[in-house]
Amino acid sequence: MILVGFSGSRSLPSSFAPVVRSLVSSARASGRGVAVGDAPGLDRMVLDCCPDAEVFPVTGARSVPALVIRSVSLIQTVAGSGSGCGFVVFPARACPIGLVPSRSSSKCFAGFGSGSWSSAALAAGLDVPLVIFGLPASLLPGSWGVWVAAATAGPWSSGRQLVPLQGRLL
Repeated sequence: MILVGFSGSRSLPSSFAPVVRSLVSSARASGRGVAVGDAPGLDRMVLDCCPDAEVFPVTGARSVPALVIRSVSLIQTVAGSGSGCGFVVFPARACPIGLVPSRSSSKCFAGFGSGSWSSAALAAGLDVPLVIFGLPASLLPGSWGVWVAAATAGPWSSGRQLVPLQGRLL
């Protein structure tokens, strides 16, 4: 099944719940499955409205390496699910300086301090269509490409989709 993956802040305000619910409903209505981690915040919001989502849990202690392994597995599974997959991210803050899209998980998860943005960088590096929610366009990394409205109407219209720069992968 083609998947739409979700990643985001563990402290995402509950005011985002209606948007998350609409995005999940839209993904499912298009015949796609939903994939998500097992953290509080965004992950919990997704699971509250989609109990049959494919969940990627942390194995063992919730250490940084275990969180990275979980996130990489989620992104690689979404990327491998086929044409039409996508990745939705609700980061809590602007992208850390120096983080760029890459096919290499070790380059994306190299201690930048934001699992959401590291996940976004890996998804973009693997050519998974990426949509960011919850931040103004001025806080999105221009070095990654051009950020355009994800849609003109409906739940996707408040998101910004990445149109990547050519030859930007490291």
